[in-house]
Amino acid sequence: MKKNIALVAGGYSGEYVISVQSAAVIEKNIDPARYNVYKIIITKESWTYTSPEGAAVQVDKNDFSLTLDGRKISFDAVFIGIHGTPGEDGRLQGYFEMLGIPYTSCGMVTSALTFNKSYCNKVVAALNVVNVSRSVHIFRNQPYNAGEILSQLRLPVFVKPAEGGSSIGMSKVNKAEELEPAIQKAFNEDSQVLIEEFIKGTEVTCGLFRAEGRLTVLPLTEIRSTKEFFDYEAKYTPGVTNEVTPAEIDPAAADTIRTAAQELYNRLNCKGIARADFILEEGTGKVYFLEVNTMPGQSENSLVPQQVRAAGLTLRAFYGMLIEECLAAVKN
Repeated sequence: MKKNIALVAGGYSGEYVISVQSAAVIEKNIDPARYNVYKIIITKESWTYTSPEGAAVQVDKNDFSLTLDGRKISFDAVFIGIHGTPGEDGRLQGYFEMLGIPYTSCGMVTSALTFNKSYCNKVVAALNVVNVSRSVHIFRNQPYNAGEILSQLRLPVFVKPAEGGSSIGMSKVNKAEELEPAIQKAFNEDSQVLIEEFIKGTEVTCGLFRAEGRLTVLPLTEIRSTKEFFDYEAKYTPGVTNEVTPAEIDPAAADTIRTAAQELYNRLNCKGIARADFILEEGTGKVYFLEVNTMPGQSENSLVPQQVRAAGLTLRAFYGMLIEECLAAVKN
């Protein structure tokens, strides 16, 4: 019998549009011979499935089910395709865990930890797996002093929302007088802000997933942006960034990055697909940690689909492995 899979997309953040684009690719590439896919758009106002006939059907949140033509549809698994809250920060994960419904992404605690860049940095630094840039973590409802921040960090610095993706609300600060406006820009997106020292070098990203009893490390991607840093425009505007897969970097550095990514995946207890981002420092060759993304973009030109294709896999096979892995975890 075909399994019923709920594909959840949308979310509450500025990444809503990217999530919907990801979900379109995922839906197109899930094998219809093996799975019945129901795409559910989650917003603050509603959780809605739209039938092929165009009827909007609301999810019963008591048990995460649908009623179609008088027939109740329950789900064997959930493919989480939401970037940002509530699909990447542990909220939906906790809900599905309470209902006993398996899902494709990292668990509640790992999702919540990795979603907050500052707390994740502290844990990664304590693991002593990879270098972590010096940083300061501030909160909207607590006083802070820009001068004190700059006494602890070396310019230039990056200022970014602690919880948020796609580089929305992010700034690079080169001069002291630019810090306060950058902090306010980040506070417009989040109540917590991370300020960290800029590491000049090459950004390299590594996708990993666990399936069929083993951890697969996908080919690395090297980010070559024409902009000063990899912001929202650089990520999603064709031609602004050249993404090279496999990365054309020193083989020893590539090995270091792959080893660090695997170690972080295991030590942070990741599941499904995750993507670890690093900076290869210019001049020193040191590898610095940037972040772990537990719901990487899945649009056609996103980094993980590029890496999947470079590994000789199809997206259909890849998504099938992710679904089967989360179903197998329940049996075990």
